[in-house]
Amino acid sequence: MSASAEQIAEQVRNLQRSTWDEFSAGWRKWDAEILGWHAPFGDAVIEEARLRPDSVVLDVAAGTGEPGLTVAALVPRGSVVLLDLSAGMLRVAAEKAADRGLFNVHPALGDAAALPFGDASFDAVLCRFGVMFFPRMSAAVGEMARVARPGARVSAAVWGRAAENPWASLVLGTIARHTELQVPPSGTPGLFRCAAQGFMTRIFRDAGLVDVRERKVSTDLVQASPELYWEFMTDIATTVATGLARADPEARELIRSDVFQMLGRYEYDGAIRLRSTATIVAGTKP
Repeated sequence: MSASAEQIAEQVRNLQRSTWDEFSAGWRKWDAEILGWHAPFGDAVIEEARLRPDSVVLDVAAGTGEPGLTVAALVPRGSVVLLDLSAGMLRVAAEKAADRGLFNVHPALGDAAALPFGDASFDAVLCRFGVMFFPRMSAAVGEMARVARPGARVSAAVWGRAAENPWASLVLGTIARHTELQVPPSGTPGLFRCAAQGFMTRIFRDAGLVDVRERKVSTDLVQASPELYWEFMTDIATTVATGLARADPEARELIRSDVFQMLGRYEYDGAIRLRSTATIVAGTKP
């Protein structure tokens, strides 16, 4: 990587670090809702990991602790390292671990593209909804493979195509219509960056992993009302908050009004239900 490219990557990491520190309070506030919504994706990543009770596991971009905290309960004779760029998010994860009486959990600050661990350190490496945000995505997956032991599984979840994820595309598309957003360069970190079929398979194979497979998992984001959906998204979705920050007050009110109107299409059984689809990818360290 050239010096200028590395400088850009560092700038992106610094911005992500400060943004996730800021949003850690929102993730704490909505913890129960996020846990329920993301559970099928985390469960799929864990299933691919093929854990044993004594497995030593790394959760990369662990945020507020999932799926690593769920894993910790499954490996009572093992341990889980929660690695993230944001100290604020890891503080929430540590509080949750203490509340659950999980003493085999070890938070660690670090960059996914330069993992602070030796070669072949872990029996499984997981990453749920992190890969698409890494400035140096191939380097990060290469690092995940490097720290995995021979025979270890590396598994990840990334968001699918925008059309498969109205939970996000509905509000992001509305923001784009009301603001002058520049089209980001190809390869820029973003929600749907890894959505193309086979994209993650190629990344995993390029990292030296074998027996690589990917599959889709879907669930619904459920909120009781448009007002709660709007509050939830503005509290936890950094891309939404960033887009709204670029809009003037009049545009923000138009965006909110348009989103509320469109949410009517997704009302079933007295609640807002928005499809959420991820690609689950896994491979084995030879």
